[in-house]
Amino acid sequence: MTFKRPSGAGLAALAAGLFAATAAYAEPTINKGDNAWVMTSTVLVLLMTIPGLALFYGGLVRSKNMLSVLMQILYTVCIVMIIWAVYGYSITFTGGSAFIGGFSKAFMAGITPESMAGTFSADVAVQEMVYFCFQMTFAAITPSLIVGAFAERTKFAAVALFVPLWVTLIYFPMAHMVWYWAGPDAIVAAAKAVAAAAPDAKAAAQAKLDEVMADGGQIFLWGALDFAGGTVVHINAGIAGLVGCLIIGKRTGYGKELMAPHSLTMTMIGASLLWVGWFGFNVGSNLEASGGAGLAMVNTFLATAAAAMAWMFAEWLTKGHPSLLGAASGAVAGLVAVTPAAGFSGPMGALVLGFVAGFVCLFFCTTVKNALGYDDSLDVFGVHCVGGILGALGTGILVNPALGGTGVMDYVAGKVGDYDLVTQMLAQSKGVLLTIVLSGVGSAILFKVVDVIVGLRVTVEVEREGLDVTEHTERAYNM
Repeated sequence: MTFKRPSGAGLAALAAGLFAATAAYAEPTINKGDNAWVMTSTVLVLLMTIPGLALFYGGLVRSKNMLSVLMQILYTVCIVMIIWAVYGYSITFTGGSAFIGGFSKAFMAGITPESMAGTFSADVAVQEMVYFCFQMTFAAITPSLIVGAFAERTKFAAVALFVPLWVTLIYFPMAHMVWYWAGPDAIVAAAKAVAAAAPDAKAAAQAKLDEVMADGGQIFLWGALDFAGGTVVHINAGIAGLVGCLIIGKRTGYGKELMAPHSLTMTMIGASLLWVGWFGFNVGSNLEASGGAGLAMVNTFLATAAAAMAWMFAEWLTKGHPSLLGAASGAVAGLVAVTPAAGFSGPMGALVLGFVAGFVCLFFCTTVKNALGYDDSLDVFGVHCVGGILGALGTGILVNPALGGTGVMDYVAGKVGDYDLVTQMLAQSKGVLLTIVLSGVGSAILFKVVDVIVGLRVTVEVEREGLDVTEHTERAYNM
């Protein structure tokens, strides 16, 4: 396996994010403070999805479809959690190949209150059950994002079938490729063994180190950086959403009838819960209650505020008025963009990234969307895919220590490696492109399969009446 090494000294550029390298090579100590923080972060990420995302999306659709959105997201969270326990965690966070893991931890085999998951510091760990739950919430929110792209015209049966297929065939491999690696304990131990080996044992020790360093997902091995899910979550879900809305088609009356959000109050509540929950998403991804977590926290504040202001003022200048929907959408765009960069960028870099995200995502959600004419109901592509791409590529620039970034840790050398812009941007670009191709092509195939089996779209009559009554025999409001 060939590594791209910014430091030229051992480890592939650290695609810092999440991993579950248990104590296969060392016996680190569980830090109770770190463990407590990851537990708290897990609950915060769940808060992002239910009720955060559910209310954000629910307020944006028409009142006759409010409950259908809530139901789709609640179903997605629950079914993904069950799949995660049965085989999802195992094929995401065990070795096997650079593209997918194995089934050694299927049905949570070997995951006990005593088993450990590594952090980003050697000899420091968190409880594996806690890490299992933390990653489970990431798996649950990602397909939940997708449903916003084709809201108000899709059968519940189609969503019910698509979600398990998508997380299995798209999300789990993507998460494995970006976030699975051997962990610092294994690398540091193997590097020490090489240094201490007698001359006649050097070759064997070096071979072991090479084996440990090659134990990772493909995008990680390329050296791509993704702190908390720019590729795995946002680009992945955003491109799937775009494919879905194109295949399913536009809502009846789209472009001719008013389809305004029925409750911006609810959307604002949802957006606020998303921001609060996102601290679990970004700051929790540090896996330690350390200085890196503090940096991710500052960046999550600043990028979000900057993007909200950029979107609002740009809208004010172009349309003559600032809107709550614009400011809230900008805030989410900032959260998306800073996700891959949260633990790598300096605060001023995150501020700039947020401003750029606000302007760029607004452009895609208005000008580009109107020019191409696709009906992405809740702008999943314009915010999540575009914001995710911007953040993923921006991370490659902002990680530069000369710009206030953290640099990339080389565990073999025991220090931050040398930064090389071309090498890092090439790695980031490859990660983005692979995500777009895998999710775009894979999702298209899955949508077609689902259409053949249960059908994707409700009839025009059902759509006119609303999905709440026709699909679920319920109403969000009593008129």
